Amino acid sequence: MEGGEEIEIAEENEFPSVIGRKYSPVVAHDNDSAVIEMSSVRPGSSSSLPNHDLKKVKVGVHPNMASEERDESLSNHSSNGPQRESKLELFGFDSLVNILGLKSMTGDQIPAPSSPRDGEDITLTLEQPKPTADKSGTLMGVFMPCLQNILGIIYYIRFSWIVGMAGIGESLLLVVFCGSCTFLTTISLSAIASNGAMKGGGPYYLIGRALGPEVGVSIGLCFFLGNAIAGAMYVLGAVETFLNAVPSAGIFRETITRVNGTNIAEPITSPSLHDLQIYGIVVSILLCFVVFGGVKMINRVAPAFLVPVLFSLLCIFVGIFSVRHDRPAAGITGLSLESFKNNWGSAYQMTNNAGIPDPNGNIYWNFNALVGLFFPAVTGIMAGSNRSASLKDTQRAIPVGTLAATLTTTSLYLVSVLLFGAVATRDKLLTDRLLSATVAWPFPAIVYVGIILSTLGAALQSLTGAPRLLAAIANDEILPVLNYFKVADGHEPHVATLFTAIICIGCVVIGNLDLVSPTTTMFYLVCYAGVNLSCFLLDLLDAPSWRPRWKFHHWSLSLVGALLCIVTMFLISWAFTIVSLALASLIYYYVSIKGKAGDWGDGFKSAYFQLALRSLRSLGANQVHPKNWYPIPLVFCRPWGKLPENVPCHPKLADFANCMKKKGRGMSIFVSIIDGDYHERAEDAKDACKELSTYIDYKQCEGVAEIVVAPSMSEGFRGIVQTMGLGNLKPNIIVMRYPEIWRRENLTDIPATFVGIINDCIVANKAVVIVKGLDEWPNEYQRQYGTIDLYWIVRDGGLMLLLSQLLLTKDSFEGCKIQVFCIAEEDSDAEGLKADVKKFLYDLRMQAEVIVISMKSWEAEGEQQESVEAFSAARRRVASYLEEMKEQAQRDRTPLMADGKPVFVEEQQVEKFLYTTLKLNLMVQKYSRMAAVVLVSLPPPPLNHPATFYMEYMDLLVENIPRLLIVRGYHKDVVTLFT
Repeated sequence: MEGGEEIEIAEENEFPSVIGRKYSPVVAHDNDSAVIEMSSVRPGSSSSLPNHDLKKVKVGVHPNMASEERDESLSNHSSNGPQRESKLELFGFDSLVNILGLKSMTGDQIPAPSSPRDGEDITLTLEQPKPTADKSGTLMGVFMPCLQNILGIIYYIRFSWIVGMAGIGESLLLVVFCGSCTFLTTISLSAIASNGAMKGGGPYYLIGRALGPEVGVSIGLCFFLGNAIAGAMYVLGAVETFLNAVPSAGIFRETITRVNGTNIAEPITSPSLHDLQIYGIVVSILLCFVVFGGVKMINRVAPAFLVPVLFSLLCIFVGIFSVRHDRPAAGITGLSLESFKNNWGSAYQMTNNAGIPDPNGNIYWNFNALVGLFFPAVTGIMAGSNRSASLKDTQRAIPVGTLAATLTTTSLYLVSVLLFGAVATRDKLLTDRLLSATVAWPFPAIVYVGIILSTLGAALQSLTGAPRLLAAIANDEILPVLNYFKVADGHEPHVATLFTAIICIGCVVIGNLDLVSPTTTMFYLVCYAGVNLSCFLLDLLDAPSWRPRWKFHHWSLSLVGALLCIVTMFLISWAFTIVSLALASLIYYYVSIKGKAGDWGDGFKSAYFQLALRSLRSLGANQVHPKNWYPIPLVFCRPWGKLPENVPCHPKLADFANCMKKKGRGMSIFVSIIDGDYHERAEDAKDACKELSTYIDYKQCEGVAEIVVAPSMSEGFRGIVQTMGLGNLKPNIIVMRYPEIWRRENLTDIPATFVGIINDCIVANKAVVIVKGLDEWPNEYQRQYGTIDLYWIVRDGGLMLLLSQLLLTKDSFEGCKIQVFCIAEEDSDAEGLKADVKKFLYDLRMQAEVIVISMKSWEAEGEQQESVEAFSAARRRVASYLEEMKEQAQRDRTPLMADGKPVFVEEQQVEKFLYTTLKLNLMVQKYSRMAAVVLVSLPPPPLNHPATFYMEYMDLLVENIPRLLIVRGYHKDVVTLFT
């Protein structure tokens, strides 16, 4: 395009699927790698377009332009720049197929286009791609971080001691037990990580998307704390080893502990607490500066830590094979079969705080205690997944790298058990805490360097993973309190790193982490159990989206892995297990209350869905037994009147729907109908449904929202009553407001609609509850006193009785009593009817006072002046309606017509119906003047009567009754006499 010229093409007839949208084709440029974006703007709102250098092409043609002119316009447009001929022109989405069909599936921030509104523009723009940060591969991104994190100080300073205490046999069992826990967790991690694209957050992302945001955040924050505190532990371990190797570096005096009770009595030195604090703070700050440098800096520094560690391991193994000949020492036998046999069995005993055997010591060691001591040596398998946002291919790197690191270190431990058990006597194993340095070739200093660098490397990986984990949790915007740690894609989490550094330095200042370190191990185990449970749930449900590339997994392995994690927690310390689980539970509770969790498609939702399907199939389509009958109200939200724009449903309708449930059990369906064409108002329906759902949640109603678009309310409701629900989960009660305003506001279309809805309910065999005086219905805080009066006129399957009992379960009506009014045709029938009803209510376990009114007393009732005036006014209006229909029929020379169909009216019958409703109204006013609520049977609309006549009957029935429920049951019993 030259000079910013724009040619528009927007013919509705040629592209019916994209009416009202204007698409600009993508222009191909030879040497320009472009990024295609979509922005939806209103016509004329060009100011809303981004104000940077974009190459924009906007195409449009006036609808009335002749076809030749359109062809010429298109050819001129093509001549201005090379155009790619569309082979999918029929679909109208040639360019958008690639953009929205693929890109939106890998990124959550790109909204897919729904039904477009008229007048919307879609502009496709081309601009330079954003620079992306360097990504790491399997070796540097996963294998090396995991290897550095797993190979910690435990191997160097405690592993030989563990072999001496547990013996070779139980040490092998210990390594296999702890290694199996992490190996099975790695299998589960590989399966989940290879099931799709993975964002930052590592295990938090995996657990949250599998078990839900609440579980994900609770475990993720615990794992973050575990990583931050573990960083302090590693720093203290490195500093302590340095001060032991170079005592002169200590600023304060050392503490010396004499060793007694052993064959080899040697002094054990431990650095001053203040030295640990000072050096620990300095080292923590230096490591944090490295972490602040980002992934590039960490990847450059990591080999400097790892290579000396691997070299020290090589020196240890070389020294084991040559120590007896080159450097003989007391207790060092070299590789000896005799030492192997002597060290095979366990030697559990009492030790002092330094781990040296002492009969008077205060610590007794057994296998369970050794599990707690050794397990930190196998943790660290999440170091690679913690950096998932910095990996090139998470689906390949995480499984391969993590599994390789796990198998490598486990094999190293197994071989080391055999070699350490055969190279020295048991006393030497138990008293020389740095036996690995003693046997190292050519001199022990190499091992000291290896210990320091291995612990610093593990600390570096912990301080690298923890802030990225916290930033990932913050980016999901679940907890507003974590918004300070949010970070944009491709940027380093500096604020989260600073917070992690503060936690780490705070733990270093404490100096003694004997009470905190078991909790750190517990946090790791909680995370591992969460990963295993996530894979177990996803594998067991086997949803269509569960297609991991890693095929070597099974739900039973994940279940065993989760059980191993839980067993290990209790083996280490049941007290710390309870503390860690309690902390995770508190975070879960806090997130569930304060969090803004969305739908992540987690496994629990899939489980609920499958459980619902299975339950629905088990219910079948047969009639539900009365003992298992639950009210499923369909609440008709559209009121006969006006509501504020931001209120999609009458507030008291939601309160009444809650009154129809016992202890909140049951489901309500809130339905509203939008008049119009579905294709034109589909977007309005979606917006209205979201608004109604939000309002239902605000009113704390257990229910779902449905919006239907139909040409009229009558047609929409007829479709709803036929199709809403599945099997036996179809709504069985229609709840709506009585149209009290129809005459006051002269809404002449309401009678036909109202009568049509009632007739549809009768045909569909649905119960009906019509609420009169809805504005006066009490909420849960408004206590009601008096009675709940039932005027039981027709057999309704016990629905009216059941509704009264459900009302009593609510706080607002619990102080009321039930009165049942029955009508006997003869005085002689009154006593028998009363006895029968009492017996019936007794068998139903319902307490109520029974009052029988005979027809003679009904006829003798006095008439109030207001009711007589209302009756006279109704007679006049009915006569006027009838006269108008007759005149219209004479003019048209047709039978009497009303509401578009023929009617047949007997004036005597109309008079009788008016009189009947008048008398019933007078009876209610006499006996139920102080009632909290009145329930009366709903008379069905008479056949061949105009809808306005039925409204006159109903208006007489409800006259001067402030709060009334008009109930009609259906041909099913909802109560039963039997247990």
